[in-house]
Amino acid sequence: MQINLNNPEDLTQATVRELLASASDDEHTQLRVTKKGIAYISSGTVGGVDIDGLLFRLETWSKGSGYVGIVAASDEVWVMQIFNALKQNWPTPSSDYIDIY
Repeated sequence: MQINLNNPEDLTQATVRELLASASDDEHTQLRVTKKGIAYISSGTVGGVDIDGLLFRLETWSKGSGYVGIVAASDEVWVMQIFNALKQNWPTPSSDYIDIY
């Protein structure tokens, strides 16, 4: 699952919820946004690894922490935080690494 941030209609709370639900909490994950405006959740490749082509990334979410998956997607406050982080940092992020959102 990906969100095309170039199309404002694609960035909704519903698509953020779907993105969070599509990832597994059984491994480390990281929300990443490419320079072309594609937001996705990376599993396995997290932290400062393979960041060429990225505009920004959020902090790594440790496996089992509850930041992704069905339960995370049902948390309205969390969904809104991620929605706002994407909205506020595209296309001009405050940093290439965002850990406060």
